[in-house]
Amino acid sequence: MRLTEIRGITEKREKEFHKLGIPDAERLIRCFPRAYLDMTNRVRARDVYHNDMALIACTLTRVEPVRYTGRIRYVRAWLEQDGDVFSAVWFNMPYLAKQLKEGEYLFYGRVQNKYGQISVVNPTFEPIGRNARLKGLVPVYPLRGSLTQRVMRECVSDALRKVCVASVIPPELQKKYALPPLREAYRSVHAPRSQEELNAASERIAIEEYFTLVSAFKLIKGDKNEARTRRYSATEEDLARFERRFPFSFTAGQRAAVRAVYENLTGPTRMNRLLQGDVGSGKTAVALAGIFMALKSGYQAAYLSPTEVLAAQNFALLKKIFPEYRAGYLAGGCTAKEKRELKAALAAGEIDVLCGTHAVLQGDVRFRDLAFCVCDEQHRFGVAQRNALGEKGENPDLLVMSATPIPRTLSLIFYGDLDVTTIPDKPEARQEISTSVIPSYKYDDMLEYIRRETKRGRQAYFVCAKIEDDDGQTTSVTELYEELRGRLPDVRFALLHGRMKEKEKTEIMTAFKEKEYDCLVSTTVIEVGVDVPSATMMVIYNAERFGLSQLHQLRGRVGRGSEKSYCFLLVGSESETATERLRVLKSTTDGFALAEKDLELRGGGDFFGTRQSGKLLNDVKNLRYPTSVIFAAKKISDEAFERRLNYEEIRAAAMEKYESLKDVIMN
Repeated sequence: MRLTEIRGITEKREKEFHKLGIPDAERLIRCFPRAYLDMTNRVRARDVYHNDMALIACTLTRVEPVRYTGRIRYVRAWLEQDGDVFSAVWFNMPYLAKQLKEGEYLFYGRVQNKYGQISVVNPTFEPIGRNARLKGLVPVYPLRGSLTQRVMRECVSDALRKVCVASVIPPELQKKYALPPLREAYRSVHAPRSQEELNAASERIAIEEYFTLVSAFKLIKGDKNEARTRRYSATEEDLARFERRFPFSFTAGQRAAVRAVYENLTGPTRMNRLLQGDVGSGKTAVALAGIFMALKSGYQAAYLSPTEVLAAQNFALLKKIFPEYRAGYLAGGCTAKEKRELKAALAAGEIDVLCGTHAVLQGDVRFRDLAFCVCDEQHRFGVAQRNALGEKGENPDLLVMSATPIPRTLSLIFYGDLDVTTIPDKPEARQEISTSVIPSYKYDDMLEYIRRETKRGRQAYFVCAKIEDDDGQTTSVTELYEELRGRLPDVRFALLHGRMKEKEKTEIMTAFKEKEYDCLVSTTVIEVGVDVPSATMMVIYNAERFGLSQLHQLRGRVGRGSEKSYCFLLVGSESETATERLRVLKSTTDGFALAEKDLELRGGGDFFGTRQSGKLLNDVKNLRYPTSVIFAAKKISDEAFERRLNYEEIRAAAMEKYESLKDVIMN
């Protein structure tokens, strides 16, 4: 159903919804609230702690014209509450200067309370007169452009009346497992009468979504036990000699992983294996051992990396480890001539091992006899992308690797087509990183410490969750970049985020590694990146917004040299869960233990949000539900497939929803 069929949505307003990633009415009702306001919990601005979120009723007395700070535009309004005067400021939203009028408002946003000066940053707002009827739990939606909460609520309400909401779970299983009607769950999530009703509705919608997802995986994966089509001639003695090419001895975990790969490659079925290991645990060496077996046996191999930075790094490693073999490099940054010559040499068998990015998956990239494929940082690639790599040869063996651990309890659900091998050893020769939560009153001291360290040749990362602050809750990377340049004018800052072109990102990362910059202000695109031994400081803003696993990955960007390294966590909302999560992060460096604890603390709604699974679970990213929901959905899906209940309907629904798996990022 077109959005213009919803009351209140004109063609002009439809474009605003499109910017939010809402193309139609069906997607509109799946845009779940990111928070709920308890209308009875209004507070005085003077009583709010620094960086806390707050709902404030006050009077807007004056709006200043649009101003600039560097390239950032901002609007400032002056507010009054019980005799206290404070401000609200919005970055990169100049249109608000015309929207805001004098009068009574409700503001909801992040409060800055420094040295008695109070301001609310990028708050959402609504005139109190229009919303006097709002009571209980009121939904707060993610917004962009000129859309307001009132408009969003009214449009969602009308869409719920007009959109058909049907469950794909067979009716007999809905009855057997006492699942309430899906339509009622949608109504309750958007307009809950109590927290209990909201929780129950969130669980029902999550079960539906996971049922569809798990069913899609079942259909896509098929039978993993394919017969082996080629024999490897490399022996265990060859592998023992190969290990001596490295300047270190393999750990027990690495040797066990190499053994598993060897047994797979000399066994009767094709290898389809996931290799998990913490940052620096030596997964790459295990992958190189598998590549060696293929090259030693006279076959070709491929090494797929998610970024040009990593691909170039891996290409240099391949040339170093395999000087007697011919290595090739293919990425988007190669010239047309380089690509043409490389593809011809590859097809002719003149290249033994190819290293590259997604460019390797293009249809005109052909191998003479591809036997072994490595997919590095597999969480950056989709299921169909893995399959596309496998289709480059006749049933080649596949090793996918990930340093972003998924809890062991969930591996079988999402990697059911893979044998899972874990390197449990802690990274060797990696020092412990000192992790601290920095209170607001020590923020200036932290910046001064970083400034002094940069003068000694050290480098630092500053990480934000978002590129632009469009929700009032998180510090944005663009805002922070300008602020830091102003506060530390003698420090060289670089800006990096995902909207930049791959070539530009590569150039900035290379310049940072070569010390042309002192500090890198970035989004999480540096979660997987080059090693920078002189980077000894990591600052993470709004740390409570990240999962433990991602915080662990970000922390792993430092501590790669001989100098003591530090990770500083800045918290915007000190909830009980956030405090517990950060306490756990400080207490352990075991990535798999952190992943298990992350799931326990945050539940499925956060752990499998957009960060963990990209577009796979967009429809539940704002919901909160326990982990048991995921297993319940898998159980129902298993039963539906075993009994062949509504098979064609499930197949059609699952494949329609996930037909674009080739574009999915498991992140």
